[in-house]
Amino acid sequence: MVRRAEQWAETRRALLAEGRQRFARDGFHAVVLEEVAHAVGVTKGAAYHHFGSKAGLFRAVVEQAQQELADSVAAAADAYDDPWQQLLAGCRAFLTAGSDPAIRRIVLIDAPTVLGWNEWRSMDDSSSAHHLTEALKALITAGIIAPQPVEPLTRLLSGAMNEAALWLATSPDPTAPNTTMTALTHLLTGLLPLPPLPSPHPTPLAI
Repeated sequence: MVRRAEQWAETRRALLAEGRQRFARDGFHAVVLEEVAHAVGVTKGAAYHHFGSKAGLFRAVVEQAQQELADSVAAAADAYDDPWQQLLAGCRAFLTAGSDPAIRRIVLIDAPTVLGWNEWRSMDDSSSAHHLTEALKALITAGIIAPQPVEPLTRLLSGAMNEAALWLATSPDPTAPNTTMTALTHLLTGLLPLPPLPSPHPTPLAI
């Protein structure tokens, strides 16, 4: 029984790895599930047993990629104690990972179309968007940014970073990652309260 469970897990991992490689290289519609199965030495029936369909395999690949993206964001943020630095580091990690061509094709281009916007949004909410929400809440609690509705702010920032990641993945400019992060930092800095204006010098009273 133990060996059978190990074989089941090994087959699943192999199908996921092969499927991920093909989805990233060829796109969802060009991938044939039977070819994925034969590439790892199992039957199409075995692939159906594990994932139900090509869409099921793709969904599992997206979940895996989303979780890896979320883990990289969390790890980058956890390297800092300051909530503001945590936000910047998490955003930088997202842009770095999201600009990878494989993540771009699987998570940002094909997933919303294949899975549908609502399911893709739900998966995003439970992964990297969740960390962004928590970071914004921490900043508000610490008094670093003004109290405000977190959900629309999360959507606005998440949408901006998704778009930036799509652009970065195809930009030929080697300076694009740095300039994009600089632009994002300026955008985020707009959330900080403005410093108080200096008090004007009192005008001496005329005697």
